[in-house]
Amino acid sequence: MGARLMFWAGFWVFLADQASKYLVVHWMELSRIRSIDVLPPLLNFRYGENTGINFGLFDGGSDTARWLLIGFSLVVCLAVAVWVQRSHPRRLMQLSAGLLIGGALGNVVDRLLYGYVLDFLNMSCCGIENPFVFNVADIFVFAGAAGLVLFEGRSKKPA
Repeated sequence: MGARLMFWAGFWVFLADQASKYLVVHWMELSRIRSIDVLPPLLNFRYGENTGINFGLFDGGSDTARWLLIGFSLVVCLAVAVWVQRSHPRRLMQLSAGLLIGGALGNVVDRLLYGYVLDFLNMSCCGIENPFVFNVADIFVFAGAAGLVLFEGRSKKPA
């Protein structure tokens, strides 16, 4: 049952990520017009091509870096899946693993198709202008990682 929950969570996250990128970047032509104000300043669409990891860290832009990031992401997905399956996790941990894996695979597909990750979400608030863009996959990777930490539930051994 646990593997199914993890699989379906990952599947729906992956699908939501790829559908949102297609809708916003291609169908709404964000790649051409570069900027769409949705609910300024809280939510805007800004076109971004991320060759690094979150917030452009390790942004080398080289083909070697691209393939290293693809490999690293796949290793993390496999490691999380194996770890969660072996630890007999609660449902929230299985769900969290699926969120992380689905989001990571969404960004892997971008790197394979485009050579970079498509980013388009930009949020600012309270007079602070946020220069960074991210995508739906990034939200789920973060939520999944946080869930794995919060719901890990390993029992503490007495001292």
